[in-house]
Amino acid sequence: MSLKNILCSAALQGVAEARARIFGHVLNPTGRRSPHKILRKKLIGEKVAQWYPYDIKNDDPLILAREEKERLAKLEMLKRRGKGPPKKGQGRRAVKRSM
Repeated sequence: MSLKNILCSAALQGVAEARARIFGHVLNPTGRRSPHKILRKKLIGEKVAQWYPYDIKNDDPLILAREEKERLAKLEMLKRRGKGPPKKGQGRRAVKRSM
């Protein structure tokens, strides 16, 4: 390479670095894939959370207690009919393994 080409490429590289610093760009001289494009996007979690209304039931312990009592009553009714969940380690998959 000639001296002129070396100086020209160095000057262009310096200009590119300065431009990246000034405008906040990420310099990628090799052209390899980079996650920067994805990482610079705004996070959308807050926006999604704002879409759904706040559930006031989670604050009231009386409502939570009533729902838990209803759940346990339903579970007890199912157990009396023989339709409740099996005891731990005695489900269908456990029976198949022992055979």
